[in-house]
Amino acid sequence: KHIRKFPGNGIAERLFTAAEKADAAELFEAAHAMKGICANLGLGGLSEAASEIAEEFRPGNVRQLSYDEVKAKIQTIREMYGSTVEVIRKYEGSQLL
Repeated sequence: KHIRKFPGNGIAERLFTAAEKADAAELFEAAHAMKGICANLGLGGLSEAASEIAEEFRPGNVRQLSYDEVKAKIQTIREMYGSTVEVIRKYEGSQLL
């Protein structure tokens, strides 16, 4: 029942907005939250991708990725998120969840 709420929880939009604004603090917070939510829902791929961003922007960590690499990782998360939401809605429509 909790996975049905995932598309509407707003965490992905928060992450994508933070990336567009290049807001390091918000990138960390949103990615960290997304990592936890996805892990709890069994969405391992999304959790791992969000974890990479969270660690990149964790306060005190030295940045390892270029701006272009971060953009590419965010784009990957965007695509994974879109696919995940599509599957959730498909199953929700067929009432298999």
